[in-house]
This record gives sequence, structure tokens and C-alpha cells, in this order.
Amino acid sequence: MKSVLKFLPAATLAVGLALSAVPAMAQQQGAPPKASPAAIAAAKEILQIKNAGAMYAGAVPGLVDKTKIALIQQNLNYQKDLNEVAPIVAQQLQGRQNEIGEGMAQIYASEFTEQELKDLVTFYKSPLGQKLINSEPRAIGLSMAFMNSWAQNFSETVMGAFRAEMRKRGKEI
Repeated sequence: MKSVLKFLPAATLAVGLALSAVPAMAQQQGAPPKASPAAIAAAKEILQIKNAGAMYAGAVPGLVDKTKIALIQQNLNYQKDLNEVAPIVAQQLQGRQNEIGEGMAQIYASEFTEQELKDLVTFYKSPLGQKLINSEPRAIGLSMAFMNSWAQNFSETVMGAFRAEMRKRGKEI
């Protein structure tokens, strides 16, 4: 069974990218008015305190590389050119990952009131908030490892149940 931890960085990037698209979709669907500048500033401060930028820092080079690989698979004759073009494209698009942070701030500002965001900033700056920020990645990692272990063990239980039921039908698997 593949480890969930192996997919966590990709999943995190995918979620971050998906979240950045939400404000645009919501605006097209008659979204509520934009949050106040103070609410957005507080949301950005929360994201900065939580180091959310690390989640999507490699988005541009990562997507450029994935696109290059896909293009090479479709155009083997152009491999040399595509390898040369990739750094140019990455340079041209450098900084666009910040759009993700802007979108995330808009989402936070739409989900929480300005006062709630300010209260969260105060919390995250408190000793308990700092402990949460520092301890949460380890707690999540250990939780994911536990879930993987549980899933492996439980899959054996499920397999045993299937075998038992199939045996009742006279069929060995």
C-alpha cells in the first residue's frame, strides 16, 4: 500500500491551487462583496504567521516542469528545445504563485469576520498559538502515519472477511 505521506506535498499544492480558483468562481456566481482591506490584511497576516507560502512556493517551477514532461512525452523530437525553453518559461512566470496567497487571503476574509481574523492573529501570536504552529506539522505527520498503519492492518481484516464470505459460497480466493 502506498504511503499517504508520499502524496501529501502534491495534495497540499493541489488544495492550495484549487482554493486560489475559488474567488474567481465565486465572483462569477454573484459572490458577496469583497472583504474589507483590514480583513484581508489580517487574513494575510495569519497566512504569513502560519507560513502558508511554503505550501505553494514551488508551484510555478513544479507546474512548468510537469508541463515540460507532458510536452516531451507528446513531442519527443523537441526534447532538447523543451528543456531549454522550460527555464525561460519559469523565469517569465516567476512570482505568479503569489496569486495563490492572494486567493487564500480572500477566502479567509470571506469565511471569517474582520474581528475574528484579528482575534486569530492575536491567538497565533500567543504562546499557545505558536505551539500549535510549531507542533501541528508533527502531529499531522504522526496522524498520517497512524492512518497508514491502521489502513494496512484493517485491509487485512477486510480481506479476511471477503475470504470468509467467499468460502461460505464454496469459492476460495
